Amino acid sequence: MKSQKQKIILVGVTYPYRGGIAVYMTFLYNALKSDFDVEVINFSMLYPEMLFPGKTQYDTSAQHLDKTPSKRMMNSMNPLSWRKTVKYINSKNPDLILFDWWHPFFGMCYNGICRGLKKGLREKVVFNIHNVVSHEGSKVDAILTKLGLRNGTKFLTLSNKVAEDIKTYSGDAPIFRTELPTHGWYPIDNSKTVLEQKKSLGFDDSDIVLLFFGYIRKYKGLDILIEAFSELTKQHNNVKLLVAGEFYEKPEFYHHLIEKFRLQDKVKMFNEFIPNEEVAKYFQSSDAVVLPYRSATQSGIMNIAYGFSKPVIVTNVGGLAEFVQQDKTGIVIPTSDHTDIVAGINRYLGMKDEVDFEENVKEKVAGNSFGDVVGVFREMLNT
Repeated sequence: MKSQKQKIILVGVTYPYRGGIAVYMTFLYNALKSDFDVEVINFSMLYPEMLFPGKTQYDTSAQHLDKTPSKRMMNSMNPLSWRKTVKYINSKNPDLILFDWWHPFFGMCYNGICRGLKKGLREKVVFNIHNVVSHEGSKVDAILTKLGLRNGTKFLTLSNKVAEDIKTYSGDAPIFRTELPTHGWYPIDNSKTVLEQKKSLGFDDSDIVLLFFGYIRKYKGLDILIEAFSELTKQHNNVKLLVAGEFYEKPEFYHHLIEKFRLQDKVKMFNEFIPNEEVAKYFQSSDAVVLPYRSATQSGIMNIAYGFSKPVIVTNVGGLAEFVQQDKTGIVIPTSDHTDIVAGINRYLGMKDEVDFEENVKEKVAGNSFGDVVGVFREMLNT
């Protein structure tokens, strides 16, 4: 008689919501579903509209990695929905319940659900940690983080930096490791050459294009990168900056910087959510991807870059440097100071024609540890 698969419930966000966290849940579900009986509990309401800085929380792309099946029963602000979620989880009696954690806003919701679980299930709660506290956290965020994470009996982290950070909240609970998967799934428009894609964005064939991708917030350091470009363009006439992503703060500040440093012909800016079917165009048109972050844990943007075999230029903050092989898959910059960013980009420019970054990235991707995530879950289930 065939043995019954162990039951896992994943609690977090996935389609129809947008963003890297939602895509991660899709990857995780797809990786586990063959070996385990997996269900996803999703949000019926994620953020209240008044608290969301972007235009929409939903993925408006025409193409998707997958539309992960999920039960949309959690409202982040409604305790009645938490009770409904508790009742459902208790009725399923899973072997493991994983809560995906990326922002302290969900501390009350997750705490309410965990506290309602029947006693035997409380010992099966795992928190999958993207960020321990948000990048722009406050004292309230710290309180909400403690409220939510106190329920974890095990923790799964995606970088060594987060594994270290979580010790403040984990006590003696075991900590497990995996990493973000490589995002090589985005559809490519084969009807156009890379040069045609590049020209459609306003660049010439001779331009060296550096890409800043993803939503824009202060911690991501776009302002520092623009300042660095004011120096770089004096040294390299053909180096250009491509900015693609929705602003989660006022874009006028960045437009002012571009004007201040007279970079209007050096910087192309696309202030919009980039749907899945358009992502490839930006990465294919670029030579390298720059992450000049002031703070970080790990970054899905890096894994998208690696998915397109593009090297990365990153600041040595959080766990970013863990995933970069210096002078092979990219350049690690010691700080987010604009002079260090200038030096780091110059380091890349000086070796781009000598080092086979693309091949090195492909080798790095082949060793991505997310491929071992089933084994990590088996270990968590047996611990």
